[in-house]
Amino acid sequence: MVTSDRFNVPRLVIAAPSSGSGKTTVATGLMAAFSERGLAVSPHKAGPDYIDPGYHALATGRPGRNLDAFMCGPDLVAPLFAHGAAGCDLAVVEGVMGLYDGAAGRGELASTAQVAKLLRAPVVLVVDASSQSRSVAALVHGFASFDPQVRLGGVILNKVGSDRHEVMLREALEEAGMPVLGVLRRAPQVATPSRHLGLVPVAERHADALASVEALAAQVRAGCDLDALMALARTAPPLDCEAWSPERSLTASATASAPGSAAPQGRPVVAVAGGAAFTFSYAEHTELLRAAGAEVVTFDPLRDEALPDGTGGLVIGGGFPEMYAPELSANEPLRAAVAAFAAAGGPVAAECAGLLYLGRSLDGKPMCGVLDADARMSDRLTLGYREAVAVSDSALAPAGTRLRGHEFHRTVIEPGAGAAPAWGFTHPERRVEGFVQQGVHASYLHTHWAAEPSVARRFTEAAAARR
Repeated sequence: MVTSDRFNVPRLVIAAPSSGSGKTTVATGLMAAFSERGLAVSPHKAGPDYIDPGYHALATGRPGRNLDAFMCGPDLVAPLFAHGAAGCDLAVVEGVMGLYDGAAGRGELASTAQVAKLLRAPVVLVVDASSQSRSVAALVHGFASFDPQVRLGGVILNKVGSDRHEVMLREALEEAGMPVLGVLRRAPQVATPSRHLGLVPVAERHADALASVEALAAQVRAGCDLDALMALARTAPPLDCEAWSPERSLTASATASAPGSAAPQGRPVVAVAGGAAFTFSYAEHTELLRAAGAEVVTFDPLRDEALPDGTGGLVIGGGFPEMYAPELSANEPLRAAVAAFAAAGGPVAAECAGLLYLGRSLDGKPMCGVLDADARMSDRLTLGYREAVAVSDSALAPAGTRLRGHEFHRTVIEPGAGAAPAWGFTHPERRVEGFVQQGVHASYLHTHWAAEPSVARRFTEAAAARR
């Protein structure tokens, strides 16, 4: 564990002018290509996205970690990065949306540019060059000069059509004084399948995903100057920060909010839903639960017919239950076990997919029936950051606790809130949402517990009280 206030690891931020330019292709390919060289590569993703980090983890063999300045606050970005990158030879950070796009109406907050500045990291701009030639120089010049504190170290040209096209692009960028660090030709065979919320997660297509990552690595090896990219990464100066620690953050939160709070006796079992239907989670959640004293055990609601032995708490995070509604419904023994656990007052933390699973039905298929609510797919995408305050005391947080999170779903649940709502949103709209009943806290809102470690401690204490 790195505890020094001077932390240094070579690092790159992979950004783009807009979504769809090829950031994930390049970032994942770079991670895999450098890993193949025998380097320990730390993968990171700017923003709240859960899916891309799964591909990053496949490419590097290390947990993909998110760096979100909105949910966790700018002050935690560098410490969380240092925690994830400790002991590594290189860190690659995939950006979000366009380089300067962030939380709506909040300036640079949560943008890739802000993350790059907080990490003092050079930026590589991935440009979709498929419909331009000399204009690429004007585009890149604009991104390089927009914010002088963002250091644009080079460009990777994506979707280049021919040798002649490449020559024109290189000539234009040479005039602009911008290094070309890679050129990738159009390669549809490397495309990764998408659906209503983005890429199909790794857990749902592991063998095919592994083949895709290997193909991306080959494409990047062939088209990018890995030595020049590594040299650029090494120009990143040391960070003046202490690496985040789940143990220290729990101690600090206990001192601030609940002095003298006793650690749970023994190690209560916290069962965390996994498998193909529940793939959305942040690595820090499990680390915080363990640091709080929990024994974390993963189970698969698609296959396991009982909760893990001794379950004292149940975490059902995000994912795609709508894609597996028949299979989840068919596992009647587990649905009954979840319902019985909740009815007995067991602490349950459910986010988004977990909310749908606890309802009465999903697209007409019976679910656990813990909540008197029915869910269905919708044509409308609900997406965005939220500022929230806990409306009701729960196993996660006392009423009045303020957190930032995000929503990301194409489903609706009716009613949208129970008699005791989980959250009251204060921005960008005012409404109540979610359900608190007995030990259950269920909501669409995704949160990052590193921003409020007391959530993990409180939940672990509730799980310990069940024994």
